Amino acid sequence: MSASERLPVEGGGERIVCHVDIDCFYAACERLQEPALCGEPVVVGMGYKPGTTDGAVATASYEARAFGVESAQAISTALERLPRKIDAAQDPALSVEEAGFYRPVDMAFYESVSQDVQAILRERADVFREVSIDEAYLDLSERLDWAEAEAFGRALKREIHAEVGVTASVGIAPTMSGAKVASDRDKPDGLVVVQPGDVTEFLAPLNTEAIHGVGPVTARELRGMDIETAGDLAAADPAILRERFGERGRRIYRFARGDDERDVTPRGKPKSLSRESAFGEATDSSRRHRERIRQLAQDVATRAKRREVLYRTVGIKVVTPPFDVHNRAQTLPGPVEDWDLLESTALALLEDLVGQPIRKLGVSISNLSFTDGTQPTLADWSENVGGETGGEQNGVNPSSELDTPPGQQSLWEYD
Repeated sequence: MSASERLPVEGGGERIVCHVDIDCFYAACERLQEPALCGEPVVVGMGYKPGTTDGAVATASYEARAFGVESAQAISTALERLPRKIDAAQDPALSVEEAGFYRPVDMAFYESVSQDVQAILRERADVFREVSIDEAYLDLSERLDWAEAEAFGRALKREIHAEVGVTASVGIAPTMSGAKVASDRDKPDGLVVVQPGDVTEFLAPLNTEAIHGVGPVTARELRGMDIETAGDLAAADPAILRERFGERGRRIYRFARGDDERDVTPRGKPKSLSRESAFGEATDSSRRHRERIRQLAQDVATRAKRREVLYRTVGIKVVTPPFDVHNRAQTLPGPVEDWDLLESTALALLEDLVGQPIRKLGVSISNLSFTDGTQPTLADWSENVGGETGGEQNGVNPSSELDTPPGQQSLWEYD
């Protein structure tokens, strides 16, 4: 189906918007590092130190939420509702079955996992916008039609789980605000597709707090105006809403009616380009390791050529069991467009890790330049600066395509 044949959407435009939200992201990351935590109540604390009552809850797994643990709650309060496993094991007055695991925030690791997810999402859409460390919007209008939307969502969720090991909830709708609400409707591991023409009906029975832009305080004020549901909000007098809430009142009124003309807009050019791929099971085959690196390097080169990109840094990412991440990078004297060099550099960076069990590999280029015309080679730069190249950069993860540091929106997870 061509773009001109697509159904019109509410509020004008012809968009297919996908919102992806990783379920209990911080807790999911902790489970990647400690598989034994799967299925257990997990609390991740900001400012928390093991064995103390310091800090506040950054996120709680669904198992922990069943005990009344909530985001932004004091750790001391959370411990009253869900004791630590280690404390319960030593105190006969406590039940081990009704206790959980507490972990401090490990933002560096969470960002690494986020980058893995974002790399997949960027590949699946022509227009991509990351919102925070665990969620993003994709504009799929030029990639598929509405008949394909559900199959796309299922395939995307499977790929994220297979490649990264975390679970995503996905919402697809004709608008950004509709897609956001849809992704929240069936958590965890949800997929909700709202077809064109159905947005208002989908929203109508929901509490006002489900509407994008309506928080707990606004919802409470709306209830005081006898506005309980999105349907009530859609039927309200927009002049009264604007008088009470200013421009935000007009916006939430429109969102409740399925009217959202915003486009998914990217946040500038990517800082890096990357491709990653997991083996079905960890393998120690040097041949398979090198073959996969060559394939990933070729994939990155194809993407870079399409965007007319020069690179200066080549990086690889190696994940060994259970989920140990090893990063290597080599920086050149200046930006080049040399794709044979990309492959050979990536293979050289792999050399001290090849042969051990590896579950996942990635190749990236960073320190990018976006230019047209004749591009320099490494030889050109070598003549100017003596041919020296940068050394290995352990601990640097160049595989991200994020152009702003993830997690800037909020350290608290509310999904």
